[in-house]
Amino acid sequence: MAAARARSRPAHSRTALRTAVVWDVLRDALADLAGAVTDSGLVVLDLGGGTGGFAVPLAELGHQVIVVDPSPDSLAALERRAAEADVASMVRGVQGDADDVASLVGPDSVDVVVCHSVLEVVDDPGDALAAVAAVLRPGGIASVLVANRIAAVAARVTAGRVGEARQLFSDPAGRSGETDPLLRRFTLDQLEQLVREAGLQPRVAHGVRVFADLAPAALVDIDPKAVDDLIALERAAAEDPAYAAVATSLHVLAVRAATP
Repeated sequence: MAAARARSRPAHSRTALRTAVVWDVLRDALADLAGAVTDSGLVVLDLGGGTGGFAVPLAELGHQVIVVDPSPDSLAALERRAAEADVASMVRGVQGDADDVASLVGPDSVDVVVCHSVLEVVDDPGDALAAVAAVLRPGGIASVLVANRIAAVAARVTAGRVGEARQLFSDPAGRSGETDPLLRRFTLDQLEQLVREAGLQPRVAHGVRVFADLAPAALVDIDPKAVDDLIALERAAAEDPAYAAVATSLHVLAVRAATP
């Protein structure tokens, strides 16, 4: 049993390191919104939420979570994960795509939308964000996380994949070639513009995983103090806009304006 815990700790540490800043922002926003609109939990839509990496912890915070994802296998894993965490009654999986979300959950029906690692793979990110705005109630919030094209160029040079770096640098969508699993990557300015065009107002914009992907894996796996120090660095870098350019991911927390 102890050996199993030791094997699971590195993955947990890496996950905590990569998501700590997003969770900081999201938890504060959820607490503020819950205090303003309800005495109970919020209704959260996790778009492309897969196996429940965010959905299950959100349910554990007391929120009702709807996960819309195209993969039946991921939704089956989500169901198992929610049951293991004893929040099965708080999590509902729905098979579907971003384009279908308004018909699947209904307009003005949710308080929060989590849209992480979705805009890079949909047919039209503008349409996806418009659907996000449509399902949000006035005053609701959207957490949007995307891949950063600038950091992706630097990462490929560091890995010695200079040809891919040149392709990614020059490609209008920020792709490294036909085998690239992502259809596009973004700069922070591009992301904020898309968010505004969808009718949402950016409240927080920052880089995520500025240092997390630079640290040697062995260090993160064996040294809990290093993980704590790296999380502290990530939190400090999130407060400094200059570091967003080199972050692996970009995060915008946006609000749908309340009806006058």
